[in-house]
Amino acid sequence: MDKLIIEGGVPLEGEIRVSGSKNAALPILMACLLAQGPVELSNVPRLADIHTSLKLLNILGCSCSFEGNRVYSECRNLVPEAPYELVKTMRASVLCLGPLLALLGEARVALPGGCAIGARPVDLHLKALEKMGAEFKLTEGYIKGTCKGRLKGAHITFDFPTVGGTENLLMAASLADGETILENAAREPEVVDLANFLIACGADISGHGTSVITVRGVDSLKGCAYRVMPDRIEAGTYMVAAAITDGELRIMDCPYQELDAVAYKLREMGVWLQEENGYVLVRRENGVLRNVDVTTQPFPGYPTDMQAQLMALMCFGEGAGTVEEKIFENRFMHVLELVRLGADVRLRGRTAMVRGVGKLVGAPVMASDLRASASLVLAGLAAQGATEVQRIYHLDRGYERIEEKLSGVGGRIRRVRA
Repeated sequence: MDKLIIEGGVPLEGEIRVSGSKNAALPILMACLLAQGPVELSNVPRLADIHTSLKLLNILGCSCSFEGNRVYSECRNLVPEAPYELVKTMRASVLCLGPLLALLGEARVALPGGCAIGARPVDLHLKALEKMGAEFKLTEGYIKGTCKGRLKGAHITFDFPTVGGTENLLMAASLADGETILENAAREPEVVDLANFLIACGADISGHGTSVITVRGVDSLKGCAYRVMPDRIEAGTYMVAAAITDGELRIMDCPYQELDAVAYKLREMGVWLQEENGYVLVRRENGVLRNVDVTTQPFPGYPTDMQAQLMALMCFGEGAGTVEEKIFENRFMHVLELVRLGADVRLRGRTAMVRGVGKLVGAPVMASDLRASASLVLAGLAAQGATEVQRIYHLDRGYERIEEKLSGVGGRIRRVRA
């Protein structure tokens, strides 16, 4: 099992490029099931979850290859079962449910696994698909879904703006009979990217990026060439990396407009950001960081996927601030590891009180989930001495070649076999 060794205390300087978005690529890969004809996706990050998705697509009957950062796929003889061996490792696997029901009228998908950051039930997906005519049974750890004929368009209001639920329904509704209206839909940029991909394939979708999306079902979708959007969470992580090390980074291919809430909080802390020709320049404004209060919210609010990274930065700020987590109930597992480095963080329910300590000191730490891993890497880059980050397989699920990218801008970080 690999681990990262980080010798901290070096300001990061130079240019770092953002990879394609994992959270956009995963649903788009599942949407390839819907296309009749070849699909070419570019800017696809080479990550563990992407490889898992490609294995799943091949099992489902969609021939895929991965060359560089391009995926080529073509679906011919689809089968309706997504096995536990693959689904258990990645929650996004449940996104094949909508396409399989729309195409085959049946699906047997194992209950999903993934990061242990709290309950992310699929009941919102199932309730919405039931309104379109699907029927479900939970048996032997599998979701078994069937429908008679085509799925039917429906008016669906989500109890919560679920990203996965919105994505599953977008795909299912694209080939449904009639019009589907999704209210209280997720507005995340990754949902918009999926909708744009489906439109490129011939889907009739409007309202994506708002809380009300309208999908008019079509008879079939065709293949297309499409470029996956850059990863806004990776870009936000590198913004924090510049600030936490008191360095200066040019972040290339940065989806800056989709990071408005993150940029606002960083500026409030004393970070200088400027968008220029094709990149965003990031550094501390006057060398001093000021702690802030932040609450995670669905987009366009502050993203839960940037909560742990901002907390690492707040360890170096002046004064105290609070971090309130309103998306996942168990997303403070990085706190105890930051405390091992010398952080002053106190938990009360879903709120963390962070008091700046000025410096952290390297120590062995253990990652518990993807974004917790990123926060520990950031803390290690700024800490005095050596930090050893264990269980980085979490990190490999969401960051492409992160140690190479950080080394390229001066970070003393290396991967070793544990």
